[in-house]
Order: sequence, then C-alpha cells, then structure tokens
Amino acid sequence: MDSLLLSKSSPRMQLGRSQQLPQNCLPTTQVRPLPRRCHSSRQCQPLAAIRPVWPLSSRRGLLVPQASAVDMSTSPISSIDAQDGLDILFDNSSDNECTVVTVEGKDKAHLLMSLTGAFSSCGLAVISASITSDDGRVLDVFRVQTADGKVSEDQFALVKDHILSVTSSTSRSSMPAIYGIVAAAEVERLKPLKGQAAQNEVDSLELAAAEMAAAAAELVATEREIIKLRATNADLRLVQAKEAVRTEAAAGLERKMAAMQAVLAARRNLAAIPEKQKSQAEKLLDTLKPPAPARAAAGAGSGSGFEILLQGFNWESHRQRLYRQLSGRVKDIADAGFTAIWMPPPSDSVSPQGYLPRDLYSLDSAYGTEGELRDLIVSFHQHNIKVIADIVINHRCANSQGNDGKWNKFGGRLAWDSAAICSNNPAFGGRGNPKQGDDYAAAPNIDHSQERIRNDISNWMKYLRNSIGFDGWRFDFVRGYLGSYCKQYIDETVPAMAFGEYWDSCEYTDGVLNYNQDAHRQRTVNWCDSTGGTSAAFDFTTKGILQEAVGRREYWRLVDSQGRPPGVMGMWPSRAITFIDNHDTGSTLNHWPFPSRNLPEGYAYILTHPGTPCVFYDHFYQEDNGLRKCILELLGVRKRNGLNARSKVVVKKSAADVYAAFIDDKVAVKLGPGDWSPNHAGVRSSGKDLKLASSGYQFAVWEAQ
Repeated sequence: MDSLLLSKSSPRMQLGRSQQLPQNCLPTTQVRPLPRRCHSSRQCQPLAAIRPVWPLSSRRGLLVPQASAVDMSTSPISSIDAQDGLDILFDNSSDNECTVVTVEGKDKAHLLMSLTGAFSSCGLAVISASITSDDGRVLDVFRVQTADGKVSEDQFALVKDHILSVTSSTSRSSMPAIYGIVAAAEVERLKPLKGQAAQNEVDSLELAAAEMAAAAAELVATEREIIKLRATNADLRLVQAKEAVRTEAAAGLERKMAAMQAVLAARRNLAAIPEKQKSQAEKLLDTLKPPAPARAAAGAGSGSGFEILLQGFNWESHRQRLYRQLSGRVKDIADAGFTAIWMPPPSDSVSPQGYLPRDLYSLDSAYGTEGELRDLIVSFHQHNIKVIADIVINHRCANSQGNDGKWNKFGGRLAWDSAAICSNNPAFGGRGNPKQGDDYAAAPNIDHSQERIRNDISNWMKYLRNSIGFDGWRFDFVRGYLGSYCKQYIDETVPAMAFGEYWDSCEYTDGVLNYNQDAHRQRTVNWCDSTGGTSAAFDFTTKGILQEAVGRREYWRLVDSQGRPPGVMGMWPSRAITFIDNHDTGSTLNHWPFPSRNLPEGYAYILTHPGTPCVFYDHFYQEDNGLRKCILELLGVRKRNGLNARSKVVVKKSAADVYAAFIDDKVAVKLGPGDWSPNHAGVRSSGKDLKLASSGYQFAVWEAQ
C-alpha cells in the first residue's frame, strides 16, 4: 500500500493558492437519500445522491447546470454513484476549516493529476491530501477551500460533475475503437503468453505488436483530447495537465517500440542460417590461414583479462581515515578473490574527496598521510593485489590569485601560472591553447597540448608508480582532453592496468532509454581507440541498459541486434570495465543509482559476463539482503571457472521477464522472474548437467559439476 501526503508547499500541486469561486456559478441541488454502503474497511456513513434538475449552460468555458433554488438536505455529507467507477463524497462537518472530499474507486493512469487539475480549474485550493492505493483501487481524501473557506453545500453537485468530466477524459475507454478498444482487448488476450517456459516466438511477436498498438492508441486519444480542449478555449491548466499525460503516453509508446525492436532482432538472430559443417580438409586449410588483423590492443588496458577490481572507497570515505580502515581489511579483500583495488585521488585537494587537486606531489590528504598510503600499498602487494590510483589531470586548483585577481597561480613543485590554463577558460584567465575537450567549470582546465605540461604530468605519475608503488591508473573525466595524451602518459609509466571515465548520456527518446545503444557504446570504444588501445574504459552503456532491464522487467534489452551483449562488453570486451555503481552514481551522491533490491541480480550479470568487473565498496560490505554473501559466491564462480574479460557469451533466452546465457560452455546465468533452467533447456557442460552455484532475488547461476 502506498501513501502520499501532499503539503501546502508542494510546488507540483500548487497547493495553498486559494482562488475565489465565481459568484452564482454553482447551483443548488436536490438530494435523495440512498441506502448506507461500505467500501473496504472504512466505517459506513450515510450517503445521499445529488441529482441536477436543470438544463445546462456554459460559464467560463465549462458546462455547468443552470440552477433554480430547491431544497437542500440538512446533512453536510452528500454523494453520488460516480461514473467511471469513482465515488465522490463531500463532508463539511469533520473539519473546521476545509471541505473534505473523498474519492474512491478504480485506479487508473494519471488519476491524481486529473483530480488536482479538476479542483484547480474550478477555483478550489487543495490544502492537503492523503493518497492511498491498494489492489487497483484508490481512496483519496482532499481538504479543499475557496477563498472564503469551505465549499458551500449547494455547490457540491457542480464540483462533482466537473471532477467526473475531467477524470473520465483520461480513461482508456475514451480511446477510439479503431485505435484503442480492439488493441487493448488483444493485449488482454495475449498476456497469458508471457512467462511461459515454451513461449512461441510468433506469439511473442504478436503480443509485442498488440502492446505497441495499445500504447499508440493511448497517445492518439490524448492528442485528440488536447486538440479538442484547445478548440474550445478550455482552461489552460486543463490543457497543461493533458499535455503531461501526453508526455507519459509518448514515453509508454517508445518503451513498447523498443520492446518490438528487440523481438524483431531476436527473430533475425534465430532465423540466421546455421553455418555449414566443414570437412576435415577445410578445417585444416583454415588453420593455415594468417590470422585476421586484430583491433589495436597494445598497453595496459584491463590487465591480464582475469582481473577482478574492487573500488575501495565511496564519496564519504574521507571521513573515516580510509588508509587506516583499509589496512585492516587487506586480507579480507584478498581472500574474496579481488586482484586489484581502485583507490581515491591521493593528492592534496580543495575538496576532501580529492577531485579538485591542488599540490599534486603533496600526498597528505583527508584519507591519511603519505606514510600510511605507502604502508597500505605494501600490504596490498604482499597479498598480490594491484593498487590503482585515481588520476585527476583534466583540471587543477590554484593556490593563490595571480596579478589579474584570478585563481591561476599554482604552488608546490609544479608552480604553473595562467599559461598552463586553456584559453577558453576565461574565469581563470587562461593563456594557453584552446581546450580540446569538454569543459570542467569548477576548476582551471589544464592545457595538455603543451609539451612542458605533459612532461610535468608524466614525471609526477612516474613518481607515483616508482616511488609510492601504484600499479595502474584510473583516469578521471577523460572527455576533457585527448585520448592521445592518455596514451603518452601510459606509454611513459607502463602501468599494469589503465582505464578511463568516459561518461556521457545514453540515447533516450521521450524520456525512455532506446533499445539500440550502439552510438553510445561506440563513443566509448572510439575513446579507447584514441589511446591506441592502451586504456580500457568504464562500460556506462552496460550499466544504463542493465539497470533499466532489471528495474522495469525488460530483459529483452540484454541482447543487441546481433545477439551480443549490448554494452561495450559486446564490442570490445577486453576494454570494458563493467560496474553496478560507483562513488558518483551511488553512495551519498546517488546521481544514477542501480535499483537497490536488484543489486544481487546486477552482480550476477557482470561477475559472470566478459569485461573486467568492478565491485563497489559499499556493496561488498553490505550485509543487507545477503548482498555480500551473494558477491562472494559469484566471485568464487568467476575464479573457479576462469571467466575473464574475453569470455564467450551465448544468449539462450531474452524476453520481457527472463534473460538466460551460457558463458564459456561452463557457467549458466538466469535473470528475471521468468522460468528457465539449463538442465531443463538441455544446456550441458562437457555432457554433464550443471549444478546451482548461487541464487537470490530474481537470479540463479549454475556451473559445471
């Protein structure tokens, strides 16, 4: 059961803005007593029916009854059997200041928006509201006022009729039969096909088509309502409310169109003609052919391909003296199976998190002292764990103001001035060359095109590598400077691992994530290419698709049009750093968090699939919902079966409610509430059935016996 309390200050509801009801616009009415009724667990109350007894006339753009005076019931409570499944009850006795309006009945899309719009458009201010829904029904209680106080009892009927008129206009039943009613019936007829273990591909296509038609019908009906409202010069607030409904309808259609696109892609993959079996002679000739040219992949990238990464901090870690905290957890991290740990920026910084660095060589930070950092790195190395430094070199904060009064005079061993700052960074008086990437407005953007600057940065990174003991690099905000500069820094420091944060927005239409994210992942691949393949990158494409798939039960998203994983892992898996959340997307910032109850499901995906998985610190040490136990089990599966960045994925099923895949002919994984088992589906490893290795909310993983 959901409950929502709307306060006077709610800007969305525009509450507390009392408006004067037009004089004499609401008629007197005739009331007939009705039998007492009860709904759900509410106490029974006497009800009365309001029946208008006059012809209609138009006032202020609304059709209202033209009144003549008649008797009114002495009871302050009146009601009527509502059209469209809604009962509306008015009460002037239970509240000293407001009229209490109770709306009960069948829930439907955008009902709350329609109700509040109806009150507003007839001049009533909603002071507060209690919104309750349960099992497809609603019980909404509003406290409303006119400018003079309560709604007079002789105005109840018109308010009620107006509410019914406004709310009925958003019902699916108002859709034209040619677009809506038939399509909706088809959806209801075909819904039982969902989730069947032996789902027929034709039925799946038919269902997707029916759902798309129903969504299109809703959008068409809404568009027609808007046209009608504008043609009659209806109240602007009604039009705006209907336009909000249109936005939601357009998003719903986009989602169904994406589902249809996935179904068609799956059918193309199924329809592919299997490769003809080759003769022994043909197989022998194949072995003599020169290998096909591979994508450039020199340099560190994601390491050996068998790396498992732990992000060793969150946004608040500076508060706990992180280096000391981690020193007591080194063995635990090693025993779990991690091979590398990503540490926060090590340098002196304006912000305690380290992402506004100042004196790069000063390694006393909010996380601890340089001595504590050195000792921690030694301890990790003793347990065969690589230590990755977070390198923030797109920007750097100055220590003091220059002669121009701007913050562009740097301190410490790298005593740069405004000449080191990009010229199109005017807030800091930059005199360098124009910036070649995206701007970071919070700090001076460094001009990497200058050889002197690049040499200074390379020497600092060599110091971190050779003196402090870091093994690799995580490059922050790589959209701010050219990938070729990253290549130079990597070539000169020879790290064991290197990966960048290339974070841009996924592709959306009408607020709905597109099924096809090829353009998004291609941009990440292009950046890796620009480093000569020396650097990997975080797979933001996979994160975006995965959390949409598990959060909305759209598991068809987890395979692209060619039958591959849809993220960077499906294009260049050895350069994909897969993850669920990090200090930006999760933690206390929560800029783009993964659905919390689906976290085990998300880790079941990235810890069994290709790419180099990165586990978030908060998740590894979270006991709630068995998340830590789940991660430990999945880490064991990955290690025991030798799954790696280049593992082969065969997608066995990808539907609305289930995703299933077989990895390296050793490990099977199922996500979603739908039914699937490798042993029932005939999936075997070396002729043997698979055994369950880990399971939890909406996921299961099997491995070879």
